Amino acid sequence: MTFPAFFDAIPPLRMRDPLAALLGAADDGLIDYHFADAVRLAGHSCPTVAGAWLLTVRALKVLYGNRIPERGGIAIALPERQEQGVAGVIGSVITLLTGAAGSGGFKGLAGRHGRRELLRFGVDGVQGIAFTRLDSGRSIECVLQLDSVPGDPRTPLLLQAILDGSADREETRLFGELWQARVRRLLVDHADDPALVDIRIRQE
Repeated sequence: MTFPAFFDAIPPLRMRDPLAALLGAADDGLIDYHFADAVRLAGHSCPTVAGAWLLTVRALKVLYGNRIPERGGIAIALPERQEQGVAGVIGSVITLLTGAAGSGGFKGLAGRHGRRELLRFGVDGVQGIAFTRLDSGRSIECVLQLDSVPGDPRTPLLLQAILDGSADREETRLFGELWQARVRRLLVDHADDPALVDIRIRQE
């Protein structure tokens, strides 16, 4: 499978997973995640998947600083229900990276390494997406603002032509290029843009 070349310009996210270390799945529990992993999970590359990736990376940086984040050590709360809008897609990317899972997650070993119910949807009092460290209780809220990096104005018209069957091969190719160009801008050109991911401290 060949991915767009700009995927290589997106820094990987290194996590330390104590459960992976315990079970011998990774040396010292260290696992590197790449944006391509999120694309494989979702089955496509789009602004939502890119936004979920970037939001999670930025949140972990704030929560852990220069330390390697602990996979399975973060609780996540979203205000939307899982089936509402793109909440489920965002949640799946966050689960991939953080290990936080819903009711179907790993229940743990003798009360340790549990991932179940660390990802919750439809939580009152949350406007963005809340990330909370289980060890310290430090909590932040992240608001993703994809509109701050708009796509090419031709994209909606091309998509409509594709959906109604009137687009030719060249228009279909152009749509894909423009679509991924926005993803590249989000993850490469605006990776550190505070206007894209607004982070607010909930609890120190």
